Amino acid sequence: MIETIRKLVEAYGPSGYEDEVREIILEEIDGLYDDVQVDALGNLIAWRRSGKDDASRVMLSSHMDEIGLIVSHVDEQGFLRFSNIGGLYPYTLVGNRVRFKDGTVGVIMHEIKDYSTSSAPKMDQLFIDVSDGSDSPSLRIGDTAVMDYPLVQRGDRLSAKSMDDRIACAVQVEVMRALKDVEGPNDIAFVFSVQEEVGLRGARTAAFSIEPDLGIAIDVTRAGDTPKASTLDQGVSLGKGPAIKIMDSRFLANPEVIQLMDEAAARTEIATQREVLTGGTTDANAIQLVRAGVKSGCLSIPCRYVHSVSETVDLKDVKGAVTLLADLLSQPITL
Repeated sequence: MIETIRKLVEAYGPSGYEDEVREIILEEIDGLYDDVQVDALGNLIAWRRSGKDDASRVMLSSHMDEIGLIVSHVDEQGFLRFSNIGGLYPYTLVGNRVRFKDGTVGVIMHEIKDYSTSSAPKMDQLFIDVSDGSDSPSLRIGDTAVMDYPLVQRGDRLSAKSMDDRIACAVQVEVMRALKDVEGPNDIAFVFSVQEEVGLRGARTAAFSIEPDLGIAIDVTRAGDTPKASTLDQGVSLGKGPAIKIMDSRFLANPEVIQLMDEAAARTEIATQREVLTGGTTDANAIQLVRAGVKSGCLSIPCRYVHSVSETVDLKDVKGAVTLLADLLSQPITL
């Protein structure tokens, strides 16, 4: 599982440019689906069919994209100004390396001269240095980049640039492996969605075409177990199990879906936590509001330092999520 996670989190895939991630997932799930498609927006949808006419249709969704940046100006000296793709925080960027799709690596710096007295810079004060000694910069307006940071493992703790949401993509891959030889009672659409970080776009179009009876998003959530963490986030900690979402800023989980997760946790004796998130949302919000509405929930992986180069999760929580979801999906679902 670690090598699958490594491939995914180190891959290049800002919103709208998820091709590399999609190809990795296709390789990882080869032989684990009945049929697969890539829709017009770029969502990867892998079906496990039950063969039953009255089977419930279940949609799982984890997003392939990560936050990134896009070049908005190239000055005469070849330094790049940029804008954000998704939720970049300027105070986490200075000094970090970025990697463009063509492999070019640059470093983010800022105009401020006195580091000792400066507050956090604004985005328009930052630039990227990609100089290589030549006079002809290879990059132009519209080129995109992601943070350049490898997976680091410390015991059960894993840190990387894009746990949000590649760790959930890895969970779906492992669930598919767990169900390989199980004759399930449900039709399951495993969706690896696009463009979540810029507005939940992929999950919305995928859910429209799938028309699920039940939707479950898998995503990370902020852990509140660090010094001076907000009291609003302190209910979720690393290593204490995946979190069953009750609500976030744009989503209220359906009580029946919460109960399904609670029952699966009880059957498998998996420790879980409950999550109430005051900021942010997930693909579950988009799924819930498609067509006439879909009963939806979300299973979250606790994560420290979300939207930084060191997003950190605990492998025990990840494995717990796999076990819980595999059990839930192997049971007949009637809502």
